Amino acid sequence: MASGGLIPTGNLHMAKLEDISNDFLREEVETFVTREDERENLIARYTAATPKMQAIAAGVVSARHHDVDGMTADALTSGTSALDVMDHGLIAGMALVGIKFRDMKIFVPEVLACARAMKAGMKHIEPILAASGIAPTGKVIMGTVKGDLHDIGKNLCIMMLRGAAFQVIDLGVDTSPDDFIEAVEEHGANIVGMSALLTTTMPNMAKTIEAFIDADLRDDVQFMVGGAPVTQIFADEMGADGYGDNAVECVDLAKKLSDENG
Repeated sequence: MASGGLIPTGNLHMAKLEDISNDFLREEVETFVTREDERENLIARYTAATPKMQAIAAGVVSARHHDVDGMTADALTSGTSALDVMDHGLIAGMALVGIKFRDMKIFVPEVLACARAMKAGMKHIEPILAASGIAPTGKVIMGTVKGDLHDIGKNLCIMMLRGAAFQVIDLGVDTSPDDFIEAVEEHGANIVGMSALLTTTMPNMAKTIEAFIDADLRDDVQFMVGGAPVTQIFADEMGADGYGDNAVECVDLAKKLSDENG
């Protein structure tokens, strides 16, 4: 199953920036990825990918949706598996996009353009995965909390989660605690993701968790939270089960929580 997140470096930990064969990706990592752990993991990811997969990732990062469309189709025709194209090409590209967006190196229009490129590739992947009968990695309810109308970061997480084979129910923005509860009961999901971009709406994350406690549902779900003003400390104080700093960490966290749910 595609990981959709940062891969363990393992025996790839010695990979170096210059080992990335794609010039564009190498320059992007060198220029925009400043956190050492993220840099090491992206270098490991890209050096482990074939030149064709690196080219697809570069196409996503540079928002060339027509090129990604064609390269994805060609890769599948030539025998590369759908999971490999998705994980090592499309998701690998969006991993870098998510970091750049978080660090304000790109903004909403650029993210939407990159997302369009990923979708151009996913339209070839999704029918293959559907036909294969591969079970979803897990089921996640996602929403921006009550009073908050921002959704770009949430939507990026959703795209990455779906790329990693999660079934995602998107509740949109301005989502009340009751909306989250109804969605969990309707869909039987055991992971809830909450996003907030405003400090004034962050407390509504805690209110949502409290509502699940009052409804005697807290033990049935695990909460992951994120958003620009959210921190690990705040997540711990509200009683969330996990915090993700970006879309890549969101997928890694969802996989961890899904594994814990067994």
